[in-house]
Amino acid sequence: MKIIRAALLVIGVLAVVTGLVWLGQGTGYFPYPRTSFMIDQMPWAYRGIVLAVAGVVAMFVSRRI
Repeated sequence: MKIIRAALLVIGVLAVVTGLVWLGQGTGYFPYPRTSFMIDQMPWAYRGIVLAVAGVVAMFVSRRI
């Protein structure tokens, strides 16, 4: 069970970080790299929010099991 808990926690943290990067790029607040197709594209901001929330849920679940 410890392995599952640790894996969920790592996946959750990575999902939150990735989601925040997508949110930043989608809104234009994190325009790196300049040639990215995600910059100022709101669908990526929405996907980032969903991914970050899913990561928080995964971290919460990892603490409960």
